[in-house]
Amino acid sequence: MATRNLIGTVSFAAMIAVAGIATFGRAVASDPQVPVIQVVGSDSSSRFVPLGIGKSVVIDLPRDVKDVLVADPKIANAVIRSSRRAYMIGVKVGQTNVFFFDADGKQIAGFDIAVKRDLNGLREAIKQSLPGTEIRVEGVGEGIMLTGHAATQAEATQAFDLASRIAGGGGAGGSDVKVINNIIVHGRDQVMLKVTVAEVQRDVIKQLGIDLSGNISYGTAVINFNNTNPFSATGQALSSSNVATTWNNITATLRAMDRAGVIRTLAEPNLTAISGETATFIAGGEFPIPNGLSCDTTRSPPICQQQIEFKKFGVGLTFSPVVLTEGRISLKVMTEVSDLSTDNALTISIPGSTQSSTIPSIRVRRAETTVEIPSGGALALAGMIQENTKAAINGLPGLMQLPILGALFKSRDYINRQTELMVIVTPYVVRAVAQKDLSRPDDGYADVSDPSSYLLGRLNHIYGVAGKVDPRKIYHGNYGFILD
Repeated sequence: MATRNLIGTVSFAAMIAVAGIATFGRAVASDPQVPVIQVVGSDSSSRFVPLGIGKSVVIDLPRDVKDVLVADPKIANAVIRSSRRAYMIGVKVGQTNVFFFDADGKQIAGFDIAVKRDLNGLREAIKQSLPGTEIRVEGVGEGIMLTGHAATQAEATQAFDLASRIAGGGGAGGSDVKVINNIIVHGRDQVMLKVTVAEVQRDVIKQLGIDLSGNISYGTAVINFNNTNPFSATGQALSSSNVATTWNNITATLRAMDRAGVIRTLAEPNLTAISGETATFIAGGEFPIPNGLSCDTTRSPPICQQQIEFKKFGVGLTFSPVVLTEGRISLKVMTEVSDLSTDNALTISIPGSTQSSTIPSIRVRRAETTVEIPSGGALALAGMIQENTKAAINGLPGLMQLPILGALFKSRDYINRQTELMVIVTPYVVRAVAQKDLSRPDDGYADVSDPSSYLLGRLNHIYGVAGKVDPRKIYHGNYGFILD
């Protein structure tokens, strides 16, 4: 019973305390001596006003203006021309706010001002250059953002280039203006590039030399001589087979070699890329070259391994197409033909071994250009002709100058190398096709049976193109091979 009375007493006291606090709150609110904090102007009651640099906007106010607050006068300024008219002027790129107050200190109006670059000239230039497009220009801080839609990638690229030139050409800090391209292209064209790389190289090497060795005795005097003439143009003799003859203890060795060779290189890579993108193709290989040692010093003695780096060679193609209009393509193409060569080869010794390693050099022919060409038109990069001739004569001084006998004391080395490279580039604006309309090199291929392989020497069944008439069915007469 005592506990129940105690709880009732505490509850009654709490009610009295709450009532007292409420009464005190009303007394404070009604007391004119207690100050009340009020937010007169804020962004929540402000209107957004965009301004360009050096541009102004005229504001008519409903009441007379007594006071003006500009948060940052370096970005925007407000000028009062009359009691109810104000001019707001953009000074610098940025954001600030302006508030107008009357004689009683009450807010008349508030404006949230965003000062951006004046883009009306750029908008008009894009409208004149690209009529019919829906490209919008907006200022984002110190930069410019392009939005909207374009019919082709060329229109989007042209608008981007125009914005970069106009924005970067004028105004303080114009060179630092960044242009963001958010233009949506409805349909992006695809360009297939057909390249034909043809090269013919002809080499002619001639070597002729006579080596003399032996001894000549006169009384008790004996003269021993051995004259071996090198071939300095090629660096070595092409053949180890020699013709030697001996006469009176004198041996004459004839070293002669004549070599002629032809190298033909043909490659026809086809590559497809979206307009405005870059595609790369290479058909060749990689060869290893030593690239330092990697040693484990935690062991005794240290264990070292040779590091290997691979270098590419072959036929390479890189191109970047841009479809300007229907059927016209701006094409930047770079093609390269490289192969291994023994010229300027490097021979190094392998650490920890008595063997040596020869690193070949790479002979490179490269062509790079940017042209404007119609779809289906061919561009020929020709005239890349190179002729290299080397000739060297080595012999015994004095004796090699004799009119006829001097041939016995000298060697002649001659090299003539002729190379011609031609590149034909043909771009096409292409569309995707169904897989059934494409053919592969192995269409119709079938392994040969064992009897045909053993008895007839065939490697595969004879096959033709699907849907074509078999040529064997329309030919009448003898067929096979004629051996003379």
